[in-house]
Amino acid sequence: MTRLPPQTWLTAPATVAVMDALEAAGGRDCARFVGGCVRNTLMGYDADDIDIATRLKPDEVVAALKAAGLKSVPTGIEHGTVTAISQKQPFEITTLRRDVSTDGRRATVAFTDDWKEDAERRDFRLNALYADREGNVYDPVGGGVEDAEFGRIVFVGDPEQRIREDYLRILRFFRFYGWYGRGEADGPALLACGKLKDGIGQLSAERITKELLKLLSAPDPRPALRLARRVGVTDEILLGEMNRGRWASIVALVEEPDPILRLKAVTPDDPAELAHSLSRLRLSNAEMDRLNAAVDGTVPVSLDMSAREARAALYRIGVQAFEDRVRLRWAEEPNRPEAARALLAVAGTWERPKFTLGGKEAMAAGLDGPAVGQVLRAVEDWWVAEDFPAAGALEKLHELAKAAPA
Repeated sequence: MTRLPPQTWLTAPATVAVMDALEAAGGRDCARFVGGCVRNTLMGYDADDIDIATRLKPDEVVAALKAAGLKSVPTGIEHGTVTAISQKQPFEITTLRRDVSTDGRRATVAFTDDWKEDAERRDFRLNALYADREGNVYDPVGGGVEDAEFGRIVFVGDPEQRIREDYLRILRFFRFYGWYGRGEADGPALLACGKLKDGIGQLSAERITKELLKLLSAPDPRPALRLARRVGVTDEILLGEMNRGRWASIVALVEEPDPILRLKAVTPDDPAELAHSLSRLRLSNAEMDRLNAAVDGTVPVSLDMSAREARAALYRIGVQAFEDRVRLRWAEEPNRPEAARALLAVAGTWERPKFTLGGKEAMAAGLDGPAVGQVLRAVEDWWVAEDFPAAGALEKLHELAKAAPA
């Protein structure tokens, strides 16, 4: 039997407390670790979340946690999920389930005590792995351990059946391939994703967006996105032409995965075309503001800018928009790393100065009405163009005030 290598999460006091609570209610082997923590450990990655599958029913889980003095949160109790809080750490505990009916978006489930039935309703074989508290790994559907070893993303059972149960699994296939896949992608899975891609239209914009951003957060999502484009899946989520050259460069040049910057790199720069491209997604206001700021041409940004010009642009548009635009220009001109890095260095060390003049100073200079705002803006423009001098702005205000129409 395959065994997990020694793991701190497996023997941590918080984990032990949860497993002790469940076993006190249901006996030995009533609960096993499942999914990502098992998969990631086998593949040599960190286990971010610790999920547990159990034969106990949700009300029994709640009672078991209460008896052990642990807090429980009914995060998805109608689907069998209770979140335990142990030493401030969450553990998602889900009763073993089997699907009663599915419609491509959601499933009606019934509880079971059969580990294989629970495994058979999962998406990929490497996600249908379980481990007991000693680290022994169970692979009820078969092939999951080998998939984790070789980086294969293979559906449990028939790919088309799995996809028709939930069309989000098409996007999950490419996301998991982007994160964990090695070598050639599974042929039957690719064929099924291409054949059933129209089903993505049944999904909510929120679910599509979440899955796409997870894919774009992978260390190198380019192979997965190329495959998705090849079978027509990207056409279902991003409308219009993709900027493939800039996309490939941005992933190579910007080491830290940044899903919003990567999304901008693959989408058009024209504001109307950008809005059309993103019309099937549901992004937050902050994410949309960032994308729109990256295409706003009011303050031009180029790799030919001097440090002084860069500071003026930074003052006008802010650090985030400036860095995004520099990186996008760099992706279009990848042979100019020195110029790009120099501008990014300016942004990284620059502190925005404060323009200290206001209405009080303007009125003291004899201005009133609309002239107050007009002259103050002119003085601020002069101050920015002069590279933010520490002195001289008040004198400039008085100079312009004298020249202002009465």
